[in-house]
Amino acid sequence: MTTLSIPIPSEREMFIKREIEQKRSPNKAAVVRRALHRLAEEEAVQAVLQSEREVEEGKILRSDLQVLAKRIK
Repeated sequence: MTTLSIPIPSEREMFIKREIEQKRSPNKAAVVRRALHRLAEEEAVQAVLQSEREVEEGKILRSDLQVLAKRIK
């Protein structure tokens, strides 16, 4: 596991301390790991939603994979 040292605004530090005080996380690293996990999940959800919008807008190719590959060449 890699260790990072990053500057954060005091409001974020206060948030991290509250999370620990309220027993939602055991330490600072756990708060940051949880936040990064949630961000990654949110980005994955947004990618799926974007793909669904593209399907609705007709921005997809429908065909056999080999036929599509020939079109690209």
